[in-house]
Amino acid sequence: MSKHLLESKHVEDKALSANLARVTIPVTPFQQNCSLIWSQATKIGALIDPGGDLDLIKKSVKEQNVKIEKILLTHAHLDHAGGAKVLATELSIPIEGPHFEDKFWLDAMPEQSSRFGFPITDTFIPDKWLEDGDKITFSDQTLEVLHCPGHTPGHVVFFHKSLVAFVGDVLFMGSIGRTDFPRGNHEQLIRSIVEKLWPLGDEVTFIPGHGPESTFGAERKFNPYVSDASLKHD
Repeated sequence: MSKHLLESKHVEDKALSANLARVTIPVTPFQQNCSLIWSQATKIGALIDPGGDLDLIKKSVKEQNVKIEKILLTHAHLDHAGGAKVLATELSIPIEGPHFEDKFWLDAMPEQSSRFGFPITDTFIPDKWLEDGDKITFSDQTLEVLHCPGHTPGHVVFFHKSLVAFVGDVLFMGSIGRTDFPRGNHEQLIRSIVEKLWPLGDEVTFIPGHGPESTFGAERKFNPYVSDASLKHD
């Protein structure tokens, strides 16, 4: 590819990347980060992990004047997926994700609800299970799917070429996801972070399932679980 074509492609990619807007909406008593994302050009978007507090989510959608096209789930824990089916039914939109390996968590939705004192949530099956390498499209935007097991076996991450990743409970500022739930796996989680997330680049900003945003570069320097220095000593 010529230098001119490379430069043109870079400008085109940058223009599309800048077209993605996002708002983080903490929901449920666990303050889970639901993400509202949309195309600035069309005002059509998606919701990532609408775990609950649907009135709050709908209020944000209305404030941004966005039409929701689909719901995306990183994994099937209650605080991330608890409101998905009700909202999808109300809006007549599909649910995509997570990976099929999280089906047992979706099957246990009523039990999860009862255990944590949430409104009882029925089990459901998403309209589409996601696989590593899948592409999710809405409006003029595309997200890349990365299967990142460890916190749950079917956990996925959504990556946008504007160097933004929605990582659910895989990685946090200064920490990583819990692996003491059924079918959690610490070694697998570390591999997911190092082999799937770090190659995306230090400049990537990530929105975790809980807490503040960070960058992969900052976590590689300072995160005591997955920093380059800490992994060298393992």
